This record gives sequence, C-alpha cells and structure tokens, in this order.
Amino acid sequence: MLKKLLIANRGEIAVRVIRTAKSLGYRTVAVYSEADANALHVELADEAVCIGPAQVSASYLNAEAILEAARKTGADCVHPGYGFLSENSAFARACKDAGLIFVGPPESAIELMGSKRRSKIAMQEAGVPVVPGYEGDNASDDELIRAAADIGYPLMVKASAGGGGRGMRLVESETELADNLKRARSEAKQAFGDDELILEKAVIEPRHVEIQVFADRHGNAVYLGERDCSVQRRHQKVVEEAPSPFVTAELRQAMGEAAVRAALACSYEGAGTVEFLVDKDRNFYFLEMNTRLQVEHPVTELITGQDLVAWQLAVAEGQALPLGQDEITLNGHAIEVRLYAEDPAHGFTPQTGTLHQFQPAEGEGLRYDTGIRSGDTVSPHYDPMLAKVIAWGQTRDEARRRLVRALEDTTVFGVTTNRWFLSRIIADDTFGAGEATTGFLQTAFSADPSMSPQQLSIRELALSACALGLGNSGQGGWSNAPATVIPIKLEVQGETLEVKVRKSGHSLSVSHGDEHHHLVVQSHTDGLLCIIDNGIRQRCQYHREGDSLYLQAFGQSWSVRDVTHQPAAGSAGTGSGKLQASMDGAIIDVLVAEGETVEQGQTLVILEAMKMEHPVKADRPGVVAGVHTRAGEQVRRSQLLVEITVTEEKT
Repeated sequence: MLKKLLIANRGEIAVRVIRTAKSLGYRTVAVYSEADANALHVELADEAVCIGPAQVSASYLNAEAILEAARKTGADCVHPGYGFLSENSAFARACKDAGLIFVGPPESAIELMGSKRRSKIAMQEAGVPVVPGYEGDNASDDELIRAAADIGYPLMVKASAGGGGRGMRLVESETELADNLKRARSEAKQAFGDDELILEKAVIEPRHVEIQVFADRHGNAVYLGERDCSVQRRHQKVVEEAPSPFVTAELRQAMGEAAVRAALACSYEGAGTVEFLVDKDRNFYFLEMNTRLQVEHPVTELITGQDLVAWQLAVAEGQALPLGQDEITLNGHAIEVRLYAEDPAHGFTPQTGTLHQFQPAEGEGLRYDTGIRSGDTVSPHYDPMLAKVIAWGQTRDEARRRLVRALEDTTVFGVTTNRWFLSRIIADDTFGAGEATTGFLQTAFSADPSMSPQQLSIRELALSACALGLGNSGQGGWSNAPATVIPIKLEVQGETLEVKVRKSGHSLSVSHGDEHHHLVVQSHTDGLLCIIDNGIRQRCQYHREGDSLYLQAFGQSWSVRDVTHQPAAGSAGTGSGKLQASMDGAIIDVLVAEGETVEQGQTLVILEAMKMEHPVKADRPGVVAGVHTRAGEQVRRSQLLVEITVTEEKT
C-alpha cells in the first residue's frame, strides 16, 4: 500500500493531483522553487521542500533535488504531472532505482514515445496509420533538404523530442526550409536539450483529435473516448472538447482501437494520450503519444464521470483497471479553455506582474483547475497559464453557453489575459457549428477584434472616470459640491486622453472630444459599481492599485492609469527606433551589429521567455545606432535592447 505521494511539479496540475491524492488518504509532498515559496500547491500539501532557484533547470528539472526531497520526507511514490520531467525516461528510471513508484508508464515506453522518429516507426509496425514523411536516423540539414524534395511542400519540420509546438515549423517552399531548420533546431535544443528533427507532409487544416488510453500491468487496455483539440495557435492548444463534434461512433471505435494497439505495442501502463490528425474525409494519422496525463484531461473526466488521477494511482499500486471497455460510457459534452496571462491584441505577448484579484465565476457545470489566487505574482520563469476553465452540459450548446458566461464573469485584475479572445471563440458561429479545424484561428477567426488593439469607447471612458471619482472622494464617492466640470487625464495603452466629467446628484455626464455619455450611479460598494446606462441597470467591477485602475463590464476588461496630476512625459512609442524587451526573458541571439542598415520588420534579436522564442523586430527602417544586449543575457521587461536611427535620404 502506497502512503505518501510526492508531486514533482507546480501550478494547477500539482494542486489537482494533491486534491485527489488527499481524498484517497495519501499524505502529499510538494516541491517548489524559491520563486514559488508561497504558491498554492505548497500551501495545500502536507509537506513541502524547496528544490532550488527559480530557473527550471535548477529546480523543477533538477531530478537529484527532487529525489532527495522524496528521501527526506519518506515519500514512496512520485507523480510527475505534465511537462518538466513527466516524459523523461531517465527520471522514471532514477525513481525506480531509488525504490520509488513512478506514477506513469515504464521508462522504455517513455523513451520510445519521446522520440517522434522512433515512435513513428513503431506505430507503422503496429499497424497504426502514420503521416508520410522522413524519420531516418541521418537527420542532418543536407539530408533533410534532400528528403523534403521527395516529400513535397507544404511540409512540417518537427523536433523529434518535442511537444507543445516548440521546435515545429510549417514550411511552404524550398526557399524557406534552411532558415526554418535552423530556428527549429535552436528552439528544440533550448526546450528539450535535443535538436534532432523529422519531416512530415503537412495535412492542411485537419482536425486534431486525441484518444485517452489507460493500461495496467495485467495486460488490460481501454480507451475513454476522444478529445477534439483542433483550435490551436502556433501548434499550442487553445480549446479542447469531448466528445469531438466531427467524430462518428464508427470513427471513435476505429481510432480508439488503434490507440489501444499503440499502447500495447510499447507495454504501456497508466494514463496516455494518442494524438491523431484527421482529414476532411475522416482518414486519421498517428501524430504522437504523450506518456503522461494531458492538460485537457478534465473534459474526459466530466463526460465519463471518472477521476483519471485516481486511476493513475490505482494502476501504480498494481491494481487492475477500474472499468472494462464495455463499462465506459460517455455522458454530455465538456469544453475546456486555457486562461493565459497574455495579450492577444499585441501578438499574444506573455504578461507578468501581480495578480491583484482572481475570482472564478460560480455556476452549474463549471470547473476551474488553477494553481493561483489573488495576490500571487505571474513570473517570467514559468508557463503563463492562470487556470483551465471547463464547462459541462447535457448538450454541446449548453456547455458552450455556460463556458461563455463563466469567462465573462471570471474576474482577473492586474495582468492582461486572453479572456475576451476565448469567449469570442466559443461564441463564434464556425466553432458553434463544429467546423473549426487547426486553421480556424488563422482563417475564419483571423479578423476577430479580440486580436487587435481596441480604442476605449466613450462608455468605457465614462465608467473609468466614474470609478476613479468613487475612489478619490473622501466619503468614498463623488462629492456633493455644486456641479462643475472636472478634467481627468487617463493614460490608455500609452496614450493620454482627457475626459471632462460633470456630476449632478447621482448623475454623471462624461465627454471626450465630440463624444458624450450619461450614467446614473445606482449604488457602489468596494470594487462593484452599479449604474443605469441608457435605462439599463448594469454592473461594473473595478480594482484600484495606486494610479492604475482595472475594470470589467459587458464581458470585457480594460485598464487605465490616472495621470491627471502627473507632468507630461515623452514616450518611446511605435516607430521610435528604441526596441525594448516585451517581457522578462533571456536573449538567445543578436542578429545585428552597430552600424548595420535594417528594414522595418526585420528580426534583430531573439528573446526566449515562457518556453518560447519571441523575435524582436525593427519598428522602422534605419541604421543600428546601438546594441545594448548580448546572447545569453537575462533581460527585464521594457529593457532597451537596440536603438535605430533614421536613414537620411540624400537629395
């Protein structure tokens, strides 16, 4: 009987595993980096051990420190979660050598499926359909370029050891291949320590459908339905749902049986996910097998009524699977989205900072998996996912409706999120019709306003001015002095706007230029403003932190800064030639030198943050006047990296 579980992970998955383990009577041990000392998973565990500084290589990827934490606390089993060491065969082997039960498959299965090249060969031998491509053991650039000519374009360059879209590139023509091979190798080396690549024929706008499989050491293996993960950005999943609106009962059975063959072919144990690409004619092709619990496992749990972490622990103890294939039934529909601290309107740039307020919505059929709470700091060291928001319904439309409402009612103040972007996807007609493929965000959804900077409407400016007035009054509200015009200066996305406010009793008239808006303040408490707008009573949530004001209403969020009493200041702005780091991170490559002539849009620096590479591009043509960083340097958000001066034309 296993008694004490160490969770070799952080964030929401650590919290999720701890909760099931405690419900089953296990004692739990958390590990944490110095940056996570006050994290939720640390607070919830029975015991916790610091395993190193913030950098993942020195903490959550430090196998020796994790094993020492298990020894010190007397843990007898280790759950790896997902990411970090979860698919590291050497770590699984080290756990075994240390006398610990690894809650996952044998190291041989992890090693095989961790190589896209070797796993693809194994699947061909097991009779599982695969995408045509090149997976030879000679993966030099020259050999890949030769192989690409035989495969034809478009094609995918993929890191053999990769996942999550890192080290993956779509190549449309031969002229693009060499540069994409270089970038893919660099990103794969940074992310996985392995720059081996494979090539695959690109299946254009397919469905991405995965099968949840489970196996035990007694030779039993089952599949628990499918998940549709087609809505993706840069090969990263954005929305996951179960069951797939595209999959028929016949296709589900065929894919499920193929996934079970894949698991049996590598003597699998525990939870695994076999991922497939499915074309418009419902032909399916093996993509990869993830030898761990998936981020999106909650949707499977909600439609099957099963706790997959409990299944993992049972299998790890040597028990047979709780259910046979004929006993597994699917009920209703579940959809999950990943709520990120990122800015869709500015290229999905990851956001860092203090999370002043985080309040999940409440309602029937809703589930939040999160590792954060109000007051936490979103750091540059880890993935910027704040929570997984999941909704279940008897029908797909009921699940959609609940999820849209949940996103609109979830309160997040302090960092910009993709909340509006997600709610727009779920409400979109193409998604609603079940027709979203992997190209959906790049095609049918590409012009959605959630992905472009939006100017604040006069109504939003009026609410901002109203909330500022409530916070500024000595009595907790606007003063009752005779009506006068009060000028307020608001900084919005780097631009200073002046609005004029006139108050009479509970009524506010706000003007900006030629625009005017009228509000009636019905009531307000700390953080909640009730107003009557055009005869409709509505609510606006807000939070003030110093001069910064965060607001949420009408399904939207925005923030302003009160600069009424601040002196005017210059701004670098767009086209200034002063290129700054968009976030905290590390410089991977500097591609220019002082004195070079550059074009607008040219990539000058490669910044790595949140496990992804981000190009820093010239915002105007000119000559490089200064390079203020170098490869390998850690930089802070807004740190000056490169300066460009205008090229003066000769007349």
